[in-house]
Amino acid sequence: MILEQGNVYHVYNQGNNRGLIFFRRENYHYFLNKIAVHIVPYADVLAWCLMPNHFHLMIAVQKMNESYQLNNSIAVMLRSYTRAINIQEKRTGALFREGTKAEFLDSIERGKLRQSKRVTWSHPLTGDAVPEEEYLQTCFNYIMNNPVKAGLVKRISDWEFSSFREDHRLHNVIVNKKLIRELGLAATPVTG
Repeated sequence: MILEQGNVYHVYNQGNNRGLIFFRRENYHYFLNKIAVHIVPYADVLAWCLMPNHFHLMIAVQKMNESYQLNNSIAVMLRSYTRAINIQEKRTGALFREGTKAEFLDSIERGKLRQSKRVTWSHPLTGDAVPEEEYLQTCFNYIMNNPVKAGLVKRISDWEFSSFREDHRLHNVIVNKKLIRELGLAATPVTG
């Protein structure tokens, strides 16, 4: 995973063998603190969602000379979280699947899309092709609505561990609200 300055990525991983990665409420908070420490210094967080057995982040890389640090910092974040959970749960081995994914979504200049380096992207739920100009918004909605689609809640505002609550001032803030507004991103809720 090579993350480049000015690019927006959908970063995600799930529990090894689709197992749980969050066992207690405080695990979610601990992981959010890890995001604040290991990702926010290198990237703007646009959206996030923590699910019982996986996580999603939408990030915009800030600084070219620090992209290596960001790659390394994500790995350190996951390793240190795994160590803490292994101690807590008296378990050993990998908590996450090997190889965290980072799908390129778009390139941006502050506040506007550059639409370069395009790749074919399909909607995560329907598999339908997504027009290039809708990549960011489609992924943003997918991340926000993940708990509803998984049947965990009926409304996205009911899931405590997503940036939807941040955007509506119900949670501590790690997202860059200004950049979200500049890019015209807004969650379109679905109901379960």
